[in-house]
Amino acid sequence: MAKTLDKVDVVTVGVGWTGGIIAAECAKQGMKVRGLERGKERGTKDYAMIHDEYRYAIRYELMQDLSRETITFRNNLKMRPLPMRQMGSFLLGENLGGAGTHWNGMTYRFLPYDFQIKTETEKKYGKNKLSSDYLLQDWGITYDEMEPYFDKFEKTIGLSGEDTNPFWGKRSSGFPTPPMKKTPLLKKFEKATKDLGYHPYMVPSANLSEAYENPDGSQINACQYCGFCERFGCEYGAKSSPEVTVVPAALKTGNYEITFHANVVEVLKKGDKVTGVRYIDTQTGEEFIQPADVVVLTSYIMNNAKLLMVSDIGEQYDPNTGKGTLGKNYCYQIEPGATGFFDDQMNVFMGAGALGMTIDDFNGDSFDHSNEGFIHGASISFTQSGTRPILSNPVPSDVPVWGAEFKKASIENYTRSLSVFGQGASMPHKNNYLALDPNYKDKYGVPLLQMTYNFTEQDRNLHKFITDKTVKIMKEMGAKKTEGGNPLTDYDIVPYQSTHNTGGTTMGADPNTSVVNNYLQHWDMENLFVVGAGNFNHNSGYNPTATVGALAYRTAEGIQKYREKGGMLA
Repeated sequence: MAKTLDKVDVVTVGVGWTGGIIAAECAKQGMKVRGLERGKERGTKDYAMIHDEYRYAIRYELMQDLSRETITFRNNLKMRPLPMRQMGSFLLGENLGGAGTHWNGMTYRFLPYDFQIKTETEKKYGKNKLSSDYLLQDWGITYDEMEPYFDKFEKTIGLSGEDTNPFWGKRSSGFPTPPMKKTPLLKKFEKATKDLGYHPYMVPSANLSEAYENPDGSQINACQYCGFCERFGCEYGAKSSPEVTVVPAALKTGNYEITFHANVVEVLKKGDKVTGVRYIDTQTGEEFIQPADVVVLTSYIMNNAKLLMVSDIGEQYDPNTGKGTLGKNYCYQIEPGATGFFDDQMNVFMGAGALGMTIDDFNGDSFDHSNEGFIHGASISFTQSGTRPILSNPVPSDVPVWGAEFKKASIENYTRSLSVFGQGASMPHKNNYLALDPNYKDKYGVPLLQMTYNFTEQDRNLHKFITDKTVKIMKEMGAKKTEGGNPLTDYDIVPYQSTHNTGGTTMGADPNTSVVNNYLQHWDMENLFVVGAGNFNHNSGYNPTATVGALAYRTAEGIQKYREKGGMLA
């Protein structure tokens, strides 16, 4: 029998960026908050020996244990969904900080176009730009309404950058810290793109250019350009992550506690309200009930959606009828790009996850799509993130993949190759969605989440368009040989692509088309909030973290309003 614990004002399920922000903001207002984290405690002191590519980048030391819980996958309704046995296409975070620990730190605000994409697309191109199979919809909020929350998140993380991009929305203030170092390789990309008539700018970076104390008093150190960011924790405390920013801010209030090894398996409800959550201690197997006035789902998008499904909260989306909203609008990203091979050796060892430059000349609606078979676009970037030896082995496509010639080409090109890549937007399609798997369960007897996903015509057309642009840029950078990426075929869950999964718990202005309102308050349960990239109605041409962080700050404000007067906030 489950043991019932003392009631708290707010319980969060997951302690990463969203859980940490909710906890800090609510605890500062005097609310008693408990964070339930199914992983273990960790922090900067645990990353002292982090420079081990095999342990962390290949064997995924910081990631979710798929032997306990995974997802099942299929490309379409006719395929048999099977469990994902190894990390591949995306990397699911676990333990304190979640995916906010092993991220690269590239931190862009979504564009004004993103938040009103349906309205703006139809206004400019008509209602038939995309077929009715694409479930395009506005977010129920505008960029201008989001701007104060973007600003707050950037000040919390001490974001390093420069306000020189003509395609961004208006900012209420500048970046908290200056941009990172503009290295010779970045200058090569800058010159090439400027010569082509584009508008390069330094990537907004959460690997800080200088030491910074944020408004909560948290100290973030200056980046050492060691080249170990993505898939690694930062031993210098120089990459903004929940463990060095919002979690300490919450803890120092005295109103916040974290329970580790707490795997939440159900959201409990009574009538039109939730009453708390049920979780299992992953070390002892004991069950606990944590009552709360407000429940906030702050885990990764897949677990947020799964918890709503297993708790029977909301109506599951059905691709055959189009009814239901839960699980709808699952989106990913495409990553077109080009690799160039050069004569001269270059310093590709030093770097940082967000040390780079970007252009947005083909992102959002910054160019005319009238004659293109797609909408939106992609940011196009060059990053100097540190070329580690195991995963970095570029050779021209005409070189055999093994043997003496392969070894020679590997050694030759290790310091003589560069890549330019795009982060391509992803539009929701009626056949791409999340559901519960009817056959497979996790270690705790809970059904696995089932993903049905494939690339669409929109994806393939955009991919080809951006690939051609990256090839042109790489040639302008002076490569002796340039190769663009292969055209998109079917989505493959095996090779790594991006951990920028979105959708499934979408936000909006209408309960018939969304799961939560623009405070991320569940339409069916007024004291339940669901926070994360699952709220996105589509995916943009950027990393999602800044938009997730901004939404979390807005949700924290909504919880405070709800505590004062109750009822639906929007």
